Amino acid sequence: MYYTYILKSLKSGKFYFGHSENLSERLKIHNKGKVTYTRPFRPWIIHYFEEFDSRSEAYRRELFFKSKEGRQWLKNNGIIP
Repeated sequence: MYYTYILKSLKSGKFYFGHSENLSERLKIHNKGKVTYTRPFRPWIIHYFEEFDSRSEAYRRELFFKSKEGRQWLKNNGIIP
């Protein structure tokens, strides 16, 4: 399985969008400070995720979430404010 995920910073309230094959390990990497962008905003929690059969599907969904239409979909569905 592959996952598209949204992390939420407990420090700043920021959201981070990504995709991964191992969601729990990816969260650990973010919280250990190994991702430059997310390091200053630790700790992170998994706010939302979806499962997919392929990496390409998960990546396409991540790109959708990052688009204007995707952000609006997330807001309309109460996933982000």
